Amino acid sequence: MIVSVLFVSILLFVLYSILIIYYAISWRSIPNFKLLTATEPRTTFSIIIPARNEAQNIQACLQAICSQHFPTALYEVLVVDDFSTDNTSGIVKNFPAKNVRLISLAELTGHQQINSYKKKAIETAIAQATGEVIITTDADCTAPPNWLHTIDVFYRQTTAAFIVMPVRYTCCNNFLEIFQALDFITLQGITGASVHKHMHSMCNGANLAYTKKAFEDVKGFEGIDSIASGDDMLLMHKIYTLQPHKVFFLKSTEVIVQTQPMKTLKDFFNQRIRWASKADKYDDKRIFAVLLLVYLFNVCMLILPLISIFHYSPFIIHHSPFTIHYSPFTIHHSPFTIHYSLFTLWLLLLAGKTMVELFFLYPVANFFNEKKLLWWFPVAQPFHVCYTVVAGWLGKFGHYQWKGRSVK
Repeated sequence: MIVSVLFVSILLFVLYSILIIYYAISWRSIPNFKLLTATEPRTTFSIIIPARNEAQNIQACLQAICSQHFPTALYEVLVVDDFSTDNTSGIVKNFPAKNVRLISLAELTGHQQINSYKKKAIETAIAQATGEVIITTDADCTAPPNWLHTIDVFYRQTTAAFIVMPVRYTCCNNFLEIFQALDFITLQGITGASVHKHMHSMCNGANLAYTKKAFEDVKGFEGIDSIASGDDMLLMHKIYTLQPHKVFFLKSTEVIVQTQPMKTLKDFFNQRIRWASKADKYDDKRIFAVLLLVYLFNVCMLILPLISIFHYSPFIIHHSPFTIHYSPFTIHHSPFTIHYSLFTLWLLLLAGKTMVELFFLYPVANFFNEKKLLWWFPVAQPFHVCYTVVAGWLGKFGHYQWKGRSVK
């Protein structure tokens, strides 16, 4: 059994390393998009912000959007109040901008049973949107001043149907926030690499753009509206299936939207469980295969040190030309001998995992101007392994709390 675990662990490490190196090469191949010449803005945008109990954040979000270096006549902001119990709607109503409009989900749906409130909010806003391109973001996000201008130029150059854009966390005041920032940068790098290479569908609803026509052509969220999450990646896959060469990743510092990390460990796990709950809902089997590989490798990284503790009794396996003596075991293979223990092997795999991921992560962190966080990366590794296994399991078999609602 131990030998089987060792073989599987090493095999998964090799496959995982190949995957991460592929992501690293792919990220480096994405061209950095820059505004080289002044162009006259033309595209009309409808910016949709689903908001539930966001009184503390919505003012800053709207202020950033309404401070864009872009003609206000070319964009509208539709804030959809998702049954808020605080003053979110009042702040939006009193916001001093004519192109900001409030839509009340409660007034439109009443007490109707809704499978996914966020999808319903976006769908409702799109039905009232007048812009050619839909942009979605979250109420706790802030956009840089050239956000719309850059999207406008990129969209007209590529005629994209779906544009994935980068997101980063704003503050790193403690280990939990640093851990989230590192994890999120990693996810963003994988997102950019996978979208650019058309490997699989990944994105984040905090910073997306897609044409209203593309949304209508795939019949919106029809067929995925029973899933609580997935307003971003599941929709992306529907559009990708119809127009695979019209899906792009916009790699530009001018469009990096900033959001806030979770403040408590409970909120962090609820968020990640919510993300993990979509894993078996993808029609794109490539992403499921990737997620399964990552999950199984992390499971091995979790159980290896446990096995080293509970299987201390020595054993010997003879198989010419190799002989394995365990705990500590020795691999004899002429003309040299290597002495290891199972725990040492785990440390070597953990070190290898860290080095491979740092090779991928360094240019991604540089893009987000977060290289200083990389000093924490080796420290965060054991915690990352544990959280990946736990969140992945609960995403499939557990439930989570989000915005005051319990979701299975």
